[in-house]
Amino acid sequence: MISGKVWGATEAERDAPLPCDELEPRGLQTDRAISIDASPCVVYNWLCQLRVAPYSYDLLDNWGRPSPRERDPQLTELEAGQEFMSVFRLESFVLGRHITLVSGRIAVTYAVRPEGVGSRLVVRTRFGTPRIVGHLLAFGDVFMARKQLLTLRELAEAEAKRAATGTE
Repeated sequence: MISGKVWGATEAERDAPLPCDELEPRGLQTDRAISIDASPCVVYNWLCQLRVAPYSYDLLDNWGRPSPRERDPQLTELEAGQEFMSVFRLESFVLGRHITLVSGRIAVTYAVRPEGVGSRLVVRTRFGTPRIVGHLLAFGDVFMARKQLLTLRELAEAEAKRAATGTE
């Protein structure tokens, strides 16, 4: 397995079709996934926050501005064509289930699935770029995507915990 193509995703998750597959069917596929101790609704709402920030390494990919740590409920009002993370546009979505973003020849789907009492967040990227470029992008992306997923997990779990304890 080529380094950078998979982080946290199971074989079943790597094989399951996602909307980005149709957009760049021959593109290099990368899969990342993480379990989150929060409901799919909470996790999906945090995905909508990607409209305003990447939630990864802010110094590198957000010009040093910190990604917001409080959710803006208005960001869940989605329409195709909206900007995400300054470089992507929203291609498609199913409320509470997935968002699919596009930037040039790169397509990415963030899919939320129930897992026990929590959620599983699966992210697939399809790089429709020349293969060598795709491999280089995948290698760099694994670090950024890992940080993004860990941050989203932290924020979603904190919100779920506040809601469960009534400390909102």
